[in-house]
Amino acid sequence: MHVFVTGGSGLTGPAVVAELIRAGHTVTGLARSDAAAARLESLGAVPHRGSLDDLDSLRGGAEAADGVLHMAFGGDFADPDDMMRRDRAAIEALGGVLEHTGKPFVSTSGTLVMPAGQESTERDEPDRSGLAAFRIAGERACLGFADRGVRASVVRLAPSVHGPGDHGFIGMLVDTARKTGKSAYVGNGGNRWPAVHRLDAAVLFRLALEKAPAGSVLHGTAENVPFRGIAETIGRGLGLPVVSLTPDEAAGHYASPFMATVYGFDAPVSSALTQELLGWSPTQPALLDDIEHGDYL
Repeated sequence: MHVFVTGGSGLTGPAVVAELIRAGHTVTGLARSDAAAARLESLGAVPHRGSLDDLDSLRGGAEAADGVLHMAFGGDFADPDDMMRRDRAAIEALGGVLEHTGKPFVSTSGTLVMPAGQESTERDEPDRSGLAAFRIAGERACLGFADRGVRASVVRLAPSVHGPGDHGFIGMLVDTARKTGKSAYVGNGGNRWPAVHRLDAAVLFRLALEKAPAGSVLHGTAENVPFRGIAETIGRGLGLPVVSLTPDEAAGHYASPFMATVYGFDAPVSSALTQELLGWSPTQPALLDDIEHGDYL
């Protein structure tokens, strides 16, 4: 299969591109810079110059492919409406050229769209007033193509897609601990944090492209980790005290009040249906093992 990929040079993208090529697929990747193009070429992919805002470049890449994998997501978190608009416009451009072809179209969302305080499954509805509600419009836009002759599906990734070189949520948490001299959690730290290893996520994306039925919602998570365990592992590894913060204290401790809300969020999810549907079975190190023995510390 010839796959057009957006976000292939990002944090998770290179592992996905490598997994697709290793499985015998060919990849063309959207590249908005020389550095992105060079990264894609080093993985064995062909760069396609453009950006998420260049809808003609997206249409051209999708039209020439046998399937599309959309992972890129850009913008300023201070303006979630703009991020939502850009993502939806990109998805509509990509999916529009696939109509009535039966080709696969896999888009990306996050498990933080799900309601707080319960373990959600792939069949549960996302929370339209929740923390990551700005991702829901993109989900709906992609899944809408399932009724228009496209094998469309959505992968909701865990907030922590961990592995070497991670500078996402866990990397930011480690940086904060180093800067403040303490590793912290919010309240009793019992909020559960979905996580998946980058290499396991890459396999899931490949399987979704190869065989996810039209209209599938897939959960890319391997485990739900109590946040206090994350803070304790970081504190132990850095030799720092581990402390509990109130929500007000957390707002000043972490990088921003928004990040304090994220780190205190309890929204575990199950991937049992995804694993059964696609035969996906995470095999890579768990998050706490990766923090302790990987390159985070």
